[in-house]
Amino acid sequence: MTRTKPLVIVTRRLPEPVETRMRELFQTRLNIDDHPLSQAELVEAMRSADVLVPTVTDRIDASMLAQAGERLRLIAHFGTGVDNIDIDAAAARGVTVTNTPRVLTEDTADMTMALILAVPRRLVEGARILVEGREWKGWSPTWMLGRRIWGKRLGIVGMGRIGTAVARRARAFGLSIHYHNRRPVDAATEEELEATYWDSLDQMLARMDFVSVNCPHTPATYHLLSRRRLKLLRPDAILVNTARGEVVDEAALIEILEENGIAGAGLDVFEHEPAVNPRLLKLARHGKVILLPHMGSATIDGRIEMGEKVIINIRTLMDGHRPPDRVLPSQVRA
Repeated sequence: MTRTKPLVIVTRRLPEPVETRMRELFQTRLNIDDHPLSQAELVEAMRSADVLVPTVTDRIDASMLAQAGERLRLIAHFGTGVDNIDIDAAAARGVTVTNTPRVLTEDTADMTMALILAVPRRLVEGARILVEGREWKGWSPTWMLGRRIWGKRLGIVGMGRIGTAVARRARAFGLSIHYHNRRPVDAATEEELEATYWDSLDQMLARMDFVSVNCPHTPATYHLLSRRRLKLLRPDAILVNTARGEVVDEAALIEILEENGIAGAGLDVFEHEPAVNPRLLKLARHGKVILLPHMGSATIDGRIEMGEKVIINIRTLMDGHRPPDRVLPSQVRA
């Protein structure tokens, strides 16, 4: 007897190899024009699907889950962070939630390191002078001076997989590694990185040349870098955030940048994305910040690996087993 294939609804365009494999394995409904689904469209999808495959652009709250159909068994999230999904509400309805961990570590760490280099060395400013056709009179000993990173201190907020990968890259560029985490990393990793652990985030922030935000967004980390903490940063410090915009009080950061309270920032994420504060755009035009449109994990290699994890999670659940990347409510409350 042929088993009926589950209906899998995918909310955004995925790489072609991933979509093709999904079509082979499941009854799959794709988002051909890649438009972000409205709340009503997401609810309609959850009313009919066995499996929903959302992305970070899809916010799924308790009120929406309350309208889900009886068939919905799995939300197979195409992404690592699950702060856009009400995990408790899903669990209460018996809907399993999975994500795609351990895939984007190296890609996100690469982008973090790129921003750590680009902001002090004014790479975007320099490139813009040429591509915008501004007059360039040639090399000058005092023109477009940036700042050296070799020998400086990097403070990492959140020393998980990505934070550790950033630390390894930064060590190769001559930065000394400091970090704040809920607990110290294992002794072997700390020795390898010659890393200094700070149990006090405040104490660490006040001493760093660079600060990299690499922790997930949870209720406990919302505005972890608050106005008070941002004011602890040194005037020559640079902040880089490739984690989640909500971890930083963006309004306070903007004010501090406008007042030259810190030297600059590199942001790949924003508190209210896809909206970007016009004041941040103005700062970027004046060379105070580098802004990227959430590109940290954007490699074809990473996206295909994410899709492969989504497929494994779906197949495992449909075969009657526990998916390898199941997210439990207890994991997102910390």
